[in-house]
Amino acid sequence: MNDSLIFKIRLLLRSRSVPVTFLRRFSYKDIKHATDDFSRVIGTSSHGASYKAKFHSGRVAVVKEILLIDQQDDDSFYREVQLLGRLHHRHVVALNGFSVGRKRFLVFENLENGSLKEHLNDPLKTPLDWRIRLKIIVGVAAALEYLHFFCDPPVYHVSISSSTIMLDENYNAKLSDVGLLGSGSNHPTGRWTPSCKETTGQVYGNIMYQLGLLILELITGQSSDKTGTDLSQWIEESCFPTSIHNMIDPDLGNNYDSREIKGLLAVARFCITSVDKPNSFTPQIYRYLQKKVSIHTT
Repeated sequence: MNDSLIFKIRLLLRSRSVPVTFLRRFSYKDIKHATDDFSRVIGTSSHGASYKAKFHSGRVAVVKEILLIDQQDDDSFYREVQLLGRLHHRHVVALNGFSVGRKRFLVFENLENGSLKEHLNDPLKTPLDWRIRLKIIVGVAAALEYLHFFCDPPVYHVSISSSTIMLDENYNAKLSDVGLLGSGSNHPTGRWTPSCKETTGQVYGNIMYQLGLLILELITGQSSDKTGTDLSQWIEESCFPTSIHNMIDPDLGNNYDSREIKGLLAVARFCITSVDKPNSFTPQIYRYLQKKVSIHTT
């Protein structure tokens, strides 16, 4: 029985009543050749390196190496592939394939406009206008709503920052660091149970904090990697409304709506000050963004 058939059987056994999307399996040789012998490094994380890849078919993709503590733990990797393969949302980067064997890799869609961080920090790139920044915020909120409330099991392992948000050709935001061997709560089944409620609340509070920092980064143009603490302290100060004008990203000029700025700052403040309040629900934030900011995702 070959590895591909074994992989499909394992997925079927785990999937129960949930339909599974069967993904393309790439060989180690395919990955090595597509990444030019692993020389096209575009980033690194605790999970391993990420590479830009171009396959024989002409497909351009992002390949992420997955490092596990226990290199024999194939079950964890298969569960991850199954989970990510079932995620289908316009604001979540799609998984296109995988590779197992000598090393483990996940193959994701490539987004030509790169990361949000590049557009905020690279002086050679055209600054993002206010409408695009609003669209990015609403898109991220929509992705979180989907992951937390429309996925079974819910996905709580999400990293939100300008470096993990990718932009497609229309500058729609897509989360790229989702569920990487940490999905769901810390419960072994990946499901939220009363016994892990406290842990889930802490994880959720952290996600809300990251969302608040992202909003501040888009408004101020300041990198949350370097000034995250300063930004969070600023938004918590009682006198912050009087300093809003001085904090707005100069790249925006005067091309923004002051009412929308204040609405988003209210959301950011709510997210950052609600870290210890697990009852802060993403749907409420998403609906607020749609209604009060008066924009809609496309």
